Amino acid sequence: MTRQEKTRTMTLTFAPPSSEALPLQVIEADALETWLKTQPDPVCDWIRNTGFTASLGSTALVPDPQGTVIMALAGYGTPGTRARGRFHLAAAANTLPAGSYRLEGLDPTRAEEEALGWLLSGYVFDRYKDQKPAKARLIAPEGVDAGRLEVIAAGEALTRDLINTPAADMGPAELEAACRELAAQHNAEIGVSEGDALLDQNFPMIHAVGRAADQTPRLIDMSWGDDGPALTLVGKGVCFDTGGLNLKPGGSMGLMKKDMGGAATVLGLAHMIMGLDLQLRLRVLIPAVENAVSSNAFRPGDILTARNGLTVEINNTDAEGRLVLADALALGAEATPDLMISMATLTGAARVAVGPDLAPYYTDEDAMASALDAAAARVADPVWRMPFHTPYEAMIEPGIADLDNAPKGGFAGSVTAALFLRRFAGEVPYTHFDIYGWNPVAAPARPKGGVGMGARALLEALPEMLSL
Repeated sequence: MTRQEKTRTMTLTFAPPSSEALPLQVIEADALETWLKTQPDPVCDWIRNTGFTASLGSTALVPDPQGTVIMALAGYGTPGTRARGRFHLAAAANTLPAGSYRLEGLDPTRAEEEALGWLLSGYVFDRYKDQKPAKARLIAPEGVDAGRLEVIAAGEALTRDLINTPAADMGPAELEAACRELAAQHNAEIGVSEGDALLDQNFPMIHAVGRAADQTPRLIDMSWGDDGPALTLVGKGVCFDTGGLNLKPGGSMGLMKKDMGGAATVLGLAHMIMGLDLQLRLRVLIPAVENAVSSNAFRPGDILTARNGLTVEINNTDAEGRLVLADALALGAEATPDLMISMATLTGAARVAVGPDLAPYYTDEDAMASALDAAAARVADPVWRMPFHTPYEAMIEPGIADLDNAPKGGFAGSVTAALFLRRFAGEVPYTHFDIYGWNPVAAPARPKGGVGMGARALLEALPEMLSL
């Protein structure tokens, strides 16, 4: 088996309960002296001699007089230092020696976040090079739903793996294969429209964007569940984006393997929904294409007719993601689901606005936004509501066609892209995420590379959003 053919065998699971597990005492910096007063003098002397101050992310091992380690300490800093990050105990998971640990002294309201972070600290992307995951394993804290967190961690790992895989090994065909594997795992139904069949089945913009690539464009359609409200997830699956004839410069092309991050995040969320057996009817739509350069590539100035009949003037072939999403959204709207959500690595403007760590989203549904914002805070998956600012509709109307895929002027690029997509969602309650899908700097539980954004917040909010 080649490195490229390697399949993941790692699982992100909690350690089984054991009386031999080492206690891991979580201590805030301003509580250290109080805690030391409850300990024997040899322990106090050892801690003071090691210089442990309970700063955020610090660890210490405490031995007995014979040199056997009897406990570990994890510094939990101060509220101010914790506010600047998340998954703080995941740093301990990466520094403690191999073994099983049970948490003591952690605020129960932080247990779920920290337990999930510990699981995610075990993630490595080792398809092309051997990597060493954290070897310290955690026993699920009391009151935490261990099975639920393991499903969530597996969904996040799926998202990361798909984004991290380079386009040579994650083109439209491989993305389809990943969808089929997920469907088989959860007994979901799946169908694929591919190549010229896209024209026959009225997906003209998906075909136009992907027709120049060696791998044919396709629309992947997966369904699961027979009861409950209907949820449709639409994920942008541009497996590589050269920019088309409006070719990107090299510096902008380097991360374009992640341009299918919307599809990857949708699939991770779908795994969570199906793995937790939520009582809803799930549909996943992924237009999978590569935006390539060839003699038959779509051109600036072309006017395309979308599935719903709207015409679109192409003023920049590098604004292709909204085109493939448009056809998929139009299909999704035809079934009038109770909620439709799109996720896409759509605009650089969103990154300029909120940076790489926030997942900006758009919705006209105030109740959904309230549920989503509250859920995001509970599960440490930050999101930020952006405006569907209707007065900007004129900016996406070029005159020669119904819509412009790349309005001139450079203003409100993420907003105008979202408004473009809203034209294809019909009357269905609709939420759009303009995510980054990449962690540029390693952080606890979040190594540099592909990352899910907004999926856990959505999972937490769905019961309220859909009245489950």
